[in-house]
Amino acid sequence: MQIHNPVLPGFHPDPSMIRVGDTYYIASSTFEWWPGVRIHESKDLAHWDFTGYAITDPSQADLRGNPSSGGIWAPDLSYADGRFWLVYSDMKMVTGIFKDGTNYLTWADSIHGPWAEPVKLNYVGFDASLFHDDDGRKYLVQQTWDHREYHHRFDGITLTELDTETMRLKPETARTIWAGTDVKLTEGPHIYKINGWYYLFCAEGGTTFLHQETVARSRTLDALSFETMPGDEPFLGNYDTPRSPLQKQGHGSLVQTPAGEWYYASLCGRPWHHETESVVGPRGWCTLGRETSIQKVEWDADGWPHIVGGHGGLPEVEAPIDAPAVSADGGEPTDHSQHDEFEADTLGPDWNTLRVPFGPAMGSVGGGSLRLIGQGSLHNLFDLSLVARRWQAFDFDAETRVRFDPKTYQAMAGLTNYYSDANWSWAFVTWDEQRRSRVIEVAQSDRNAYTSFLRDDAIAVPDGADVWLRTRVRTFTYTYEYSFDGVSWTPIPVTLDAKILSDDYVFEKLDGYFTGAFVGLACTDYSGYGAVAEFDYFDYRELTK
Repeated sequence: MQIHNPVLPGFHPDPSMIRVGDTYYIASSTFEWWPGVRIHESKDLAHWDFTGYAITDPSQADLRGNPSSGGIWAPDLSYADGRFWLVYSDMKMVTGIFKDGTNYLTWADSIHGPWAEPVKLNYVGFDASLFHDDDGRKYLVQQTWDHREYHHRFDGITLTELDTETMRLKPETARTIWAGTDVKLTEGPHIYKINGWYYLFCAEGGTTFLHQETVARSRTLDALSFETMPGDEPFLGNYDTPRSPLQKQGHGSLVQTPAGEWYYASLCGRPWHHETESVVGPRGWCTLGRETSIQKVEWDADGWPHIVGGHGGLPEVEAPIDAPAVSADGGEPTDHSQHDEFEADTLGPDWNTLRVPFGPAMGSVGGGSLRLIGQGSLHNLFDLSLVARRWQAFDFDAETRVRFDPKTYQAMAGLTNYYSDANWSWAFVTWDEQRRSRVIEVAQSDRNAYTSFLRDDAIAVPDGADVWLRTRVRTFTYTYEYSFDGVSWTPIPVTLDAKILSDDYVFEKLDGYFTGAFVGLACTDYSGYGAVAEFDYFDYRELTK
């Protein structure tokens, strides 16, 4: 049996992987999307099942107003003393000199919760993790942020002891244990104690195509006691493997199997580029965002870890020798297609909202429809009625049926492909006051530059008719279609460039580029009168090549 990478396709970055008994768990970042911290579990490292979210109540994280790519960063999942521990950051700033945020700690007896009311720890820097030493002491390990313009903004890795009685940090114990390498941008630290050594795994180079993972070690946890792994090569990284299908590998975590084998989970990206253009960014566009891959690890005679097959990582990896035989089916990738008739009175686990939970202010679900109450525009960081799911394949179709009777052009409802408040598009039903008729329009926000593509050619909707909308995503480009009977579909003559919904395109303006593309349903009514749209179903169908 083999592990096929990525094991978690589409927007699953910063994996924190642990093993408890015979079960492996991965927690991944969710940023501004709600609920927070996705958790998957596996028995063999090859097949992963979604098991739930850790952040499900606004008391655990208040994300209203958080910028795109702010919110929940780099959750650290660990297990000690018979309970699960989770450290996460709530980031209020993404760009600029300051990175305001707060690091929190929570815990639970079961991976399914309930999770304790979070304890506010500090904000020395983001990407914090909790290290449980074998003497019972616990330490917060974190990247350190320096706002001063005459210093590098990444100021090494800080260690601070946690008082296990009060669950508060002891700031008097804080010390910098490693300054990082000349690659800089040192973040995502995790410590493991193995054979008497403290091993520190850190991401460096920024979460772009220069991203990598570096390892240092020490016999103690004293200040600046860690030495970097010898040689010029990183532990994991793709800067010198430009043709590898996996790129950006780094920022992850280490796990040992019951049989003593070692594996490393890391984020990765799968870029594509147009055949008519040179490789850009420098290597392409990752519309599926940062995903999760797993690599096998071996140790050399001097006690340093190395990725099996080279530090560039492999798309296919040998699974653990003690993986359960019941899972030995070849490990083919899972089809993440979804069909929802909205019969249940709660949204399914594939659905996400922005910054706040789905609730009465946004709408309701059940009885065969999703009802969305129009709120702010798709630019809005506070009040937005949008329900969406990740792109998890480069090629898919998604469709819905909507009943909507707007009375103003300020009310809109339809099907959206969405990256951030600045980068999105949608096909929607609205009102044309000149024709005194409902119409279908397609619009796009490209770095906040708004374009209505149809304008005077907007498609008139017959009186009393429902509207079916469909999007066809084909790696490089995507389109929208409409129907008035759900059988005969008409393409809308607008072809959109998918790269505008990629990390790498957004990165060019350094404006929050940590998530991935979503497809979903939205209703806006910025007039404030709350026009209501009813969606009968949603179908997301992945295509195989």
